[in-house]
Amino acid sequence: MPALMTEMHQDGSLDLDATARHIEACIDAGVSGIVVLGTLGENPSLGVDEKVQVVTCAVEASNGRVPVICGIAEYTPEFAVNTIARVKAAGCDGLMALPSMVYHQDAREAIDHFGKLASATDLPIMIYNNPVAYNLDLSPQDLMQLASFENIVAVKESSHDSRRMTDMINVCGDRYRLFCGVDDRALENLVCGAVGWVSGMTNAFPKESVKLYNLVMNGELDKAVALYRWIMPVLHLDVAIKLVQYIKLANQMTGLGTEWVRPPRLPLVGEERKRIEKIIRDVMDSKPAL
Repeated sequence: MPALMTEMHQDGSLDLDATARHIEACIDAGVSGIVVLGTLGENPSLGVDEKVQVVTCAVEASNGRVPVICGIAEYTPEFAVNTIARVKAAGCDGLMALPSMVYHQDAREAIDHFGKLASATDLPIMIYNNPVAYNLDLSPQDLMQLASFENIVAVKESSHDSRRMTDMINVCGDRYRLFCGVDDRALENLVCGAVGWVSGMTNAFPKESVKLYNLVMNGELDKAVALYRWIMPVLHLDVAIKLVQYIKLANQMTGLGTEWVRPPRLPLVGEERKRIEKIIRDVMDSKPAL
């Protein structure tokens, strides 16, 4: 599932037509779902009305072919619950819940936050655990404290430690469907028990990402490893501070979007831009036949 970029015009306004075209390209490539308004969707930079517009666009563009999952990253449980009601009315099929993006909670506070969200909706929820980006690491034992909420059905695990997938299964069993949330750990996580991959670079390389996922899940590991080694230089861009700018630039270079972002983010310039362009170009120029 691509963690979809929110396409923008150069002035930072929403480009819903381009977002719809991008969704179509991803569905054509074989993705099994669309995740909007995550970190890569620039969630905290959008107002609630704009978020509803993005969800509505995704629901209409996907037209029931794949589920649409909406990121929820609001600052308080009350704010989050209000947003959930609006995106549910817009037609989303599920939620990807992030901790508060302003106050850095501890585990007890995050568990309380997620529990309040789950109690306020019947939509299925994926908990997004990303200790590197969000300064909060929910351990497998922490996540089991949410097991009584039946609509918390999945965990997007983005700790940068491939051992975590095994630890999750050893502690949680089959209580949650586990997803890899770190592009450059995808193969390792899928081999060790993840059933899905919420991916950043799938935005720019959807066919190749779907192929990689299918190879691993079909047990064709030699072919998967070869494809993984080829695409790894751009997968590393998913874990950088400027992952939004990097992946949007990749989208532009592969013809699947534009680089425009909303301030305070700015497009890349100078030596940084040249360095990222070279990484992307080298991967594009060595693309294997699928």
